[in-house]
Amino acid sequence: MFSFHVFDHPLSRGFQNRFSTQYRCYSVSMLAGPNDRSDVEKGGKSRLNITYPMLFKLTNKNSDRMTHCGVLEFVADEGICYLPHWMMQNLLLEEGGLVQVESVNLMVATYSKFQPQSPDFLDITNPKAVLENALRNFACLTTGDVVAINYNEKIYELRVMETKPDKAVSIIECDMNVDFDAPLGYKEPERRPQHQEEPTEEEADPTSYADMDLGFRAFTGNGNRLDGKLKGIEPSPVPLDPSDIKRGIPNYDYKVGRITFIRNSRPLPRKAFDEPPRACDNYWEEFKHCVSWSNGFHHYYTYGTVPSCQQWKNDYNDCREWEERRSAEAKEALLKSERDRVAEQGNFTPVWELRKVPPGDWHLPLNQERPQDS
Repeated sequence: MFSFHVFDHPLSRGFQNRFSTQYRCYSVSMLAGPNDRSDVEKGGKSRLNITYPMLFKLTNKNSDRMTHCGVLEFVADEGICYLPHWMMQNLLLEEGGLVQVESVNLMVATYSKFQPQSPDFLDITNPKAVLENALRNFACLTTGDVVAINYNEKIYELRVMETKPDKAVSIIECDMNVDFDAPLGYKEPERRPQHQEEPTEEEADPTSYADMDLGFRAFTGNGNRLDGKLKGIEPSPVPLDPSDIKRGIPNYDYKVGRITFIRNSRPLPRKAFDEPPRACDNYWEEFKHCVSWSNGFHHYYTYGTVPSCQQWKNDYNDCREWEERRSAEAKEALLKSERDRVAEQGNFTPVWELRKVPPGDWHLPLNQERPQDS
């Protein structure tokens, strides 16, 4: 018995895809290379070329989602392939899920349009250069996919809105025009008019500053002629218009050792909220979700960092302090109202005051029980 599966490639068993194309056929004597090709004539095997790049179509039949990718290395075990996490999210695949792999030939890309999934992408100085550098690790693009790029230790997600000339294109050795759509959740900044503060002090009469010495004045001297003669017309002094004098506004809040940068408009004072916008239990539930194992695992494999949950804890502590403060104020108000009510009915000592500081004659009988002096 002879086994003819010794040199069988794992791809032929794992993926039952047929390969069909046409070639121009020549005899072995026309094959370029060493002169001795006697071993080629022995047996029934042909010589074919390898077509690069190798592009594949990935399909999840359970969710009817598909995408395209290239190949980095053929080092995976039989029947197993390894994909980036963002690509598995696009295919709605879980760990160990089944995916159909088919070899395809894609057209070269000429145009693509991306939409950032967060307004944080606008903080990048040159987004096109960053995207061009990141796409060097990609082989193809598919319309509808959400690709993830890493820049400055931060993950930015971009959705492929459009690709030309087809919905799936190859981006290897191509001249592609890139365009960006408005980020998801981005809002145009509203232009608010500057709040002009009304002067609190009375305006002084500008005529009182007309006679004051304003310091250096340019071109206040006399002119001389080249022949030494004096000019016959005396220059007439031009009176200074008091309305042109701008009075400086002193800083009445100045303190020694503090530098204040004065702007044309001052920011409005921040209004402190009377009560938290949500219940304290909501902050605690969000904090528990943030520190949960599932959220930490997903955040680490998505962004490469551990989630920071300190803000939720601080909000919960602030909310609890507010509740305790309101409870103490309510108790104090209730105690004060009770004292006022008792004081209106008569000059009696409240029961809780007796418990705190008993009177000096507490061991003696009350007035109505004391014996009358005869």
